[in-house]
Amino acid sequence: MSFFVPYKNESTNHFEAFFEYATMGIVVTNGAGKISAINPYALKEFGYTKKELIGQKIEVLMHTRFQKQHADYHKKFIEKPNTRLMGAGLNLFAQKKNGTEFSVEISLSNYYLNNEKFVICFINNISVRKKAEAEIEKLHNQLEEEVKKRTSDLTTTLQQLEVAISFQKALLNNAGAMIIATDENGIIKLFNQEAAYKIGYQEFEVIDKSKPLLFHNKEELEKKRIALFKELGLTLKDDFDVLVEKAKRNIHKEEQYTYIRKNGTTFPVLLTISSIKDNSGYITGFMGIAIDISDRKKAEEDLRESLKKEKELNELKSRFVSMASHEFRTPLSTVLSSAYLIERYSTSDDQSKREKHLQRIFSSVNMLTDILNDFLSVGKIEEGKIQVRLSQFNIKEMIIELSEEMKISLKKNQIISPHHEGKTTVLLDASLMKHIIMNLVSNASKFSPENSLIEIKTICCNNYYTLSVKDHGLGISKEDQQHLMERFFRGTNAGNIQGTGLGLHIISKYAELMNGTVTCNSELLKGTAFILKFKIC
Repeated sequence: MSFFVPYKNESTNHFEAFFEYATMGIVVTNGAGKISAINPYALKEFGYTKKELIGQKIEVLMHTRFQKQHADYHKKFIEKPNTRLMGAGLNLFAQKKNGTEFSVEISLSNYYLNNEKFVICFINNISVRKKAEAEIEKLHNQLEEEVKKRTSDLTTTLQQLEVAISFQKALLNNAGAMIIATDENGIIKLFNQEAAYKIGYQEFEVIDKSKPLLFHNKEELEKKRIALFKELGLTLKDDFDVLVEKAKRNIHKEEQYTYIRKNGTTFPVLLTISSIKDNSGYITGFMGIAIDISDRKKAEEDLRESLKKEKELNELKSRFVSMASHEFRTPLSTVLSSAYLIERYSTSDDQSKREKHLQRIFSSVNMLTDILNDFLSVGKIEEGKIQVRLSQFNIKEMIIELSEEMKISLKKNQIISPHHEGKTTVLLDASLMKHIIMNLVSNASKFSPENSLIEIKTICCNNYYTLSVKDHGLGISKEDQQHLMERFFRGTNAGNIQGTGLGLHIISKYAELMNGTVTCNSELLKGTAFILKFKIC
């Protein structure tokens, strides 16, 4: 995050502002663990007055079940201090004056003053974050942990110059936020380590040389300028004035901006700007605190994507149930009625009738098998379980063999006419190609009349393999052609022709896995041609 703090000779003003305006609790304790300073935000958070807490043990702010354990932690920290985030991986709870407990995140640091050791505690109320994380986990168990929200404002107040200097170092180095201080004209006077790390500029590159505008997006500033005009009726020409105008009016509002790194990349931040004034009330500079919210944004985007996929899945389930109940009913009814009639045909004279109904049962079972295979194929595609196994094989021989195999499943007097040009050997997945060809021929047969021709044409040349399956059937309208590859889509003129609406979707996905494309040429009542093209070099 980044700040705009005024630069002046009296460093105390900077950290008085830190302490007073910080939007997280800041508590300073002595070596005995007694509270020696506490900022207004913490007082408001815990519901105490300053008089009630100064001189009290820090454990008064802890939940009762943690007080003894915390006293031990404090003792060990005093003995071996090191800057750290307390309770990583644990659930920590603080307690308000009224007994209400709330989740917190605590960072610890230390400094020396007059040979006495002091501990600085940064206490962040994370109850809202905990609730958000629980909601996200409920929606999607594997969704990334809700990004932790760090503090928005860090300010401080000190009584003595020596304390202010010690406090300054502790805050600047451990705040976990980008802090930038400027003079009243916007020239950067303070640029902390976090800002240098996140934005990519070193202190010597910006201090006394640049304004924070260096890493602000100009389009965002223009939008901000327009918003200020609409909100406050202001016409501001200078971009820095656009940034700090609300701070001048003592409006300390957290707003989202896009920061531009030295290398040109960008990242989102939440920025709070405060004005710093001297004892006479004159503005001597500005302080900005910015938090990098890249992880939070990603978590939000992941959540939106998860919700989108969940919605698509629910729609898919609904369409599957509707389609399955319809498509399963006809073959199952056929099997049931034929089985019932076969039982009645008990004499040798009824053999022809039994065979007729047995054939109907075989046909219906094959139909159900095809439907289930389509469902399984779609499931594997959606789960990414289809593996392409490329091999060299004779495509001409494959099509001739499949043409012979599929003759028995054609309508009366339908004819398959295969024709090949060019090389016969291709490098593709033979299993996927077989499924594609059989599915296209099956569709051509279903949507064409008896006594019709189904043409299979293949061309292998110029490092490309092209497959075309053409029928002379119902044809497909231009409007329907836009949706052919969608799951469960069926043409408006399909009528009562059996089908799941998954075949072309599966074909398109198989072709895509082999780096192929699918196109359709069709005209109502004049037939349809599906053309697949693969690069095979």
